[in-house]
Amino acid sequence: MERNSFMDATSPKDERFETLKQLYPELIRDNKLNLEALKDLFDEESFDEGEVGYNLYWPGKRDAKKLARKEAEGTLEPVIGDGVNEDKTSNIYIEGDNLEVLRCLKKSYGGRVKMIYIDPPYNTGKDFIYPDNFAEPIEDYLKFTGQVDEKGVSLVANPKSSGAYHRKWLDMMLPRLQLARELLTNDGVIFISIDDNEQANLKLLCDEVFGEENYLGMFPRITKKAGKTAEAIAKNHDYILTYSKNEKPSIYLPSHSDDGFKYEDEFVKERGPYKLNQTLDYDSLSYSSSLDYPIEIDGKTLYPGNSYEKYLERKSGKHARADWAWRWSKDLYEFGLRNGFVVLKKYKDYSRLYTKTYQNCRIVKAKNSNDYSIEYFDRTKAISTLKFVENEFSNDNSKKDLIKIFKSSIFDYSKPVDLLKSLSFYSTDKDDIILDFFSGSATTAHAVMQLNAEDSGKRKFIMVQLPVDCEKTPEVSNVGFKTICEIGKERIRCAGKMILEEHPELKDKLDIGFKVYRLAQSNIEAYKPTTGSDQQSLLKALDAMEKQVTPLRDGFDLNNSNDIQKLLTEIMLRQGFALDSRIEKTSSLANNTVYRITDEARPIVLHVCLDNEIKSETVKNISFEENDKFVCLNSAISDELYAQLSDKGRVETI
Repeated sequence: MERNSFMDATSPKDERFETLKQLYPELIRDNKLNLEALKDLFDEESFDEGEVGYNLYWPGKRDAKKLARKEAEGTLEPVIGDGVNEDKTSNIYIEGDNLEVLRCLKKSYGGRVKMIYIDPPYNTGKDFIYPDNFAEPIEDYLKFTGQVDEKGVSLVANPKSSGAYHRKWLDMMLPRLQLARELLTNDGVIFISIDDNEQANLKLLCDEVFGEENYLGMFPRITKKAGKTAEAIAKNHDYILTYSKNEKPSIYLPSHSDDGFKYEDEFVKERGPYKLNQTLDYDSLSYSSSLDYPIEIDGKTLYPGNSYEKYLERKSGKHARADWAWRWSKDLYEFGLRNGFVVLKKYKDYSRLYTKTYQNCRIVKAKNSNDYSIEYFDRTKAISTLKFVENEFSNDNSKKDLIKIFKSSIFDYSKPVDLLKSLSFYSTDKDDIILDFFSGSATTAHAVMQLNAEDSGKRKFIMVQLPVDCEKTPEVSNVGFKTICEIGKERIRCAGKMILEEHPELKDKLDIGFKVYRLAQSNIEAYKPTTGSDQQSLLKALDAMEKQVTPLRDGFDLNNSNDIQKLLTEIMLRQGFALDSRIEKTSSLANNTVYRITDEARPIVLHVCLDNEIKSETVKNISFEENDKFVCLNSAISDELYAQLSDKGRVETI
């Protein structure tokens, strides 16, 4: 019986090519895309046979695109004890090269992240740019972080004098943005901080990755007030570039409650305060006899234009002007009067009718009838692109945020909590996931916890940061931390405590915890296709298969609880389960240790057994729901038991 191999997921494949094969098999010949068949599938107008259209081009762009499509070679391993409330929290902190981390997260978090904020290197000429390697991403990462021999690639500055100054930065950004788009929900939004060094290139790059039609806007943000500068023009702002994944993003607008809503009446509890709108006889679009009628109210008879004589003239066909007619029809006026939308204001020499505009409701007319009703809503206002030019969003304020925690500003260019709190408020609901994969000092995590404390939200954060040596990072002060990751994790710990001190009523209700994961080599040996077709090559391959009891890497210990946790995490990620999935041991199966893994966003349960032998009693007693999956070592289960287990549900082996 042919077994479904868990190892299939590690085979190097282009996902988009595989999808194309499934959707349009007629386009594939000898496992390659047939361009002539592609042209036959579409109209001639869909192809540009002439000059290439306008686009952002640089040498090496094609290779940069390939980096996003490359399968993850590494995995994430839990760092037990480095977080806070690890058994209860849904928040995640990940140490590692964000490109490979994004690949690791793609299956589990694809289409699940509501908001992404990143503050990438601005490419000032002093920033460090990590040179991605197409062939050996994990090896390069380990060399850089000092986990193995330091002979390989290291983090280097990207000076403006370099001939590849912009190209290196674009090479870094393109695959990360492509993966970021895949992680966003269909109504998700990404915010990217940038300054003049790469703002123009980033706009063109994002137009290509997200679609020019999904550009939402660019917010200038104050960085500091004017101060001493050697330049004629002080550069006191940067930008926040904003894109959505699709054309209908979910934007949560702030409530509109200006000073005009200052009056109260008997409806204030359900409708909020009101303000006086225009007079009922002001600014009609055009004169109409149906809008020209007398109104009896409070013992007075009122006419549009406030004159009985003019009313008589109009009835005789003279002097018909738009402002001598009511703005509302008689039916609408009577409905509005009955329901409190009209008010009579008496002055010394005259009286005027005004309409009321309530904060939380309005009159609506039914389709295809003259009936009216009251519609309740939250009055909102558009988000101004000048929202972040106030000093509360400046670097000066971000330094104050850090000083509260570390007694030192640490970073010169970190972002303030109020900025990230505002962006999170505008783009997320209370249960959404927020990702920052250039997390730095973890301002985003701080802001998410603060916002949750203020609106009782349960937003989750995922922070990703390369563990850069603080001594190699000029903008980081000497504060006693070895890496930027240590700074970020300590900030989250301290910020959580501060927030609970400010909101003691939220103890045991607010998630101020986080789990820590680290990018690492896979626990499973990489797929190695057989080379050569002669008898000696085949015998060599068979010999290697016989010697390898399991495909687990050398040194992996199935009796070590830490190694078990690492492998469970890798299996979860490969099966598309989130890092905050619930892992429980199945207590009803005494013959084997079976882990039951559930993810609130997945309709199935993942059962994993890593024992050296699957017992027949386990196969007999275990029960599955429809679509549940069972994963075990290939060497641990006989063909007979595999067949029996397959009758109960889907089975895959490692």
